[in-house]
Amino acid sequence: MKVTAKKNEQVANMIFGSIYPHYLNRIVKNGRTKEDLDTVIEWLTGYNHKILQKLIDEKVTFRTFFEKAKMHPNSDLIKGVVCGYRVEEIEDEFIIYKQCRQLEKLVDELAKGRKMEKILRA
Repeated sequence: MKVTAKKNEQVANMIFGSIYPHYLNRIVKNGRTKEDLDTVIEWLTGYNHKILQKLIDEKVTFRTFFEKAKMHPNSDLIKGVVCGYRVEEIEDEFIIYKQCRQLEKLVDELAKGRKMEKILRA
């Protein structure tokens, strides 16, 4: 599937804090913890638990969430299909959409029970 500018904008304008509980429910249902989720998010974005909670409380959009992030240098190693999109094939002009899908891929791997060192591309 191809990403469009419209789709990129829709995702960029979504509130991160409204999606976070869905990530959490998904991983908890599969035996993982909030700490596991926060560890994965910190690896990808550089946000520790305190900053992450502040961003959720401030109701920042995914655009702001990713623009303020210090993306991990190994984030390009995140590959695979999420919601019909191959993460590594999403064009750089749609960077927010790509970063969102990278995060979702990590959440997917966490929910599927993948070992943390593999999720964190160690």
